[in-house]
Amino acid sequence: MPIQSGPVSGLLNVNKPAGITSHDVVARIRKLAGQRRVGHAGTLDPLATGVLLVCLGQATRLIEYLVASRKQYRATVRFGTATNTDDADGEVIATGDPANVTESQLRDILLTFVGEIQQTPPIFSALKKNGQPLYKRARAGQPVEVSPRAVTIHALTWVDWEPPDLILDVVCSPGTYIRALARDLGQASGVPAHLAALTRTASGDWLLEQAVSLTRLELEAAEGSDRWQRHLLPPDRTISHLPRVTLDEAGVIQVKHGQQVQVSNIEAGPDETVSDALVRAYTPAGEFLAILTQVNADDKLWQPKKVFQTR
Repeated sequence: MPIQSGPVSGLLNVNKPAGITSHDVVARIRKLAGQRRVGHAGTLDPLATGVLLVCLGQATRLIEYLVASRKQYRATVRFGTATNTDDADGEVIATGDPANVTESQLRDILLTFVGEIQQTPPIFSALKKNGQPLYKRARAGQPVEVSPRAVTIHALTWVDWEPPDLILDVVCSPGTYIRALARDLGQASGVPAHLAALTRTASGDWLLEQAVSLTRLELEAAEGSDRWQRHLLPPDRTISHLPRVTLDEAGVIQVKHGQQVQVSNIEAGPDETVSDALVRAYTPAGEFLAILTQVNADDKLWQPKKVFQTR
């Protein structure tokens, strides 16, 4: 694949294919972009497909804001078997008769999983304990203890029940394991279950319909042009939910030197607030410059939190 003339910065909304890891996607984009500074927001398991947000260059410094966004999934929960990984890639550890599960029973069960719940992550996960990922301990046959933690299921929408498969649309907080949700639905029904298929349909405001396939990116890069870069979105799109402020030249210099700056002309849209005390700052020419955090509301003082290179 061709190496680009220089590093680029921006965000790619990639439709991850099944059968590869999120890290594999990052490695392939590093290769086509010809640069090392690439990262992703929100891991998808190899079985899963759908929205994977990949950041390049300066946009990697904004991954934390993408990871914190609400997620949406189309999930297929298969009743009748449980696996040690809670998905279709694992070994079967329990079986039951899905004929013992009824639609009315499942609809009642789903209601109990909406809202804030306590969820125990799968033992085969990248969560770390004592500095080591849980899946490494599990694969080595070592005992793995995982504590439940609070997650929020904002919505569980019934799509189809074609025994043994229940198809759901899930809207949830970051950190929610849909594999664990499938496992727990099985336990609540009395019939073992696992996650048979999963597609992330949205991550924050980033939708599956807007995503580009990894194959298309690689084909366009292989043509020897920069055509693939047309799919790149500006780094500041990752924080478009934050209010905007345009600084004067003096303010730009202060921010570039890490100094506090007075801000009075905050432009907040109808869905934007300054309650989180963060704004995105721009130069008079409209270039994205920094994220500022509020120091003193009375004096309208703001401190640079992250400063980005401009031309």
